[in-house]
Order: sequence, then C-alpha cells, then structure tokens
Amino acid sequence: MSSEATPGDDLRISFSDDAVAKLHEVIVAYPEPLAGLRLKILGRSEGGFEHVLTLVEEGTESDDDPVIEVSGLRVYVEADNAQDLKGVSVDYRDKGPNESGLEFSNPNPIWRDPLALEIQNLFDEYVNPGVAAHGGHVSLIDVRDNKAYIQLGGGCQGCGMADVTLKQGIEVAIKEAVPSIEEVVDVTDHGAGDNPYYQPAKK
Repeated sequence: MSSEATPGDDLRISFSDDAVAKLHEVIVAYPEPLAGLRLKILGRSEGGFEHVLTLVEEGTESDDDPVIEVSGLRVYVEADNAQDLKGVSVDYRDKGPNESGLEFSNPNPIWRDPLALEIQNLFDEYVNPGVAAHGGHVSLIDVRDNKAYIQLGGGCQGCGMADVTLKQGIEVAIKEAVPSIEEVVDVTDHGAGDNPYYQPAKK
C-alpha cells in the first residue's frame, strides 16, 4: 500500500507507507523549522537516474519548484527536472545506520535529447571504464545550446590532473562522437574534493 499525491497533481509522485513513516520521523527530530522536503536529480548513469531527497529549512524554499502534498509531507520538486521526476515512487528499507534506506523508482527515459543520450552512452561504454581505474567517474548533467555540462566525481573531483583529463580526454572524445557539441563545461565543485586520484577505488 502506498500514499499518493493529492488528486489532480500531474507529477504523480508517490511514497510508500514505510517511506512516509521514516520521513516524518526525520522531520520531527530535525532541530530547525522545516518547510518540507526537496526531490531532485543529482545525475544520470548507466544504471539510471541518481535521486536525492533533502530537507528544506524555512526561508530557503525555491519559488520555482512545484509543490505537492503527500500524507502530510510537503515536497518541493526540482523545477529544472520536474518532467523527469513525474511518476517517481519512493520507498524505504532499513539498511543500517550509515546508509540511506530510501529507494527511488523512476519510469522516465534517462535522456529525452538524442544528443544527450549519445554522450551518455559514450560515458558508459568508454569514458567511465577508463577513469574508474583511478576511482573516478564522469556524469552528464545537461546538454543545451551546443554545450555539454559535465560533473567529475570520485577520484576526479579536486584532482590536480582533472583539467588535463577533461581537455585532452573527455572533451576530445565528446566532440569526436558528437560533432555538434561546441563546448564542454565542467560544473564540478573541485574545492570540495579530497584529491584521492591515486587511491584505489573502493570495492
């Protein structure tokens, strides 16, 4: 049994009873006043969408985000990806104290833009298997106006060689595979990385 969004809401986002119970528990325990929760897409990979559900403190809400009410939960849906969040269902399974138990199911295609899908396939088949040797990964964030926006993670985030990897490896590969891409933009917050480039990937 699950709790559905309010009638007439075209986002059709749903939460299982277990998810609703756990989220209410988290909200009650939070020390600051909350406006609700925010559902967003962090990125995309071969396995599908990467979702996150965060707490929204009062006064930090985005006026652009659509809002739904589900079983007493007020949920702000990331405006930029609202179309790709339609129909998402959220469940909860207890996975222990150090791992999030939220599980997301998203029925939408990973990319609607054929150019973005082509770049994603390039990342999945060639780019990420290569950078994985250094504990890193590359995510495609968006494609618009002939620009590909990417984010480096893992061992690539904050690495001193990241710019070389981007300019001489990733950017060249993207432009060869998709000639209509004129620029590759790195949106990574490299200042937040721990520079673990030479550390082996965790098993």
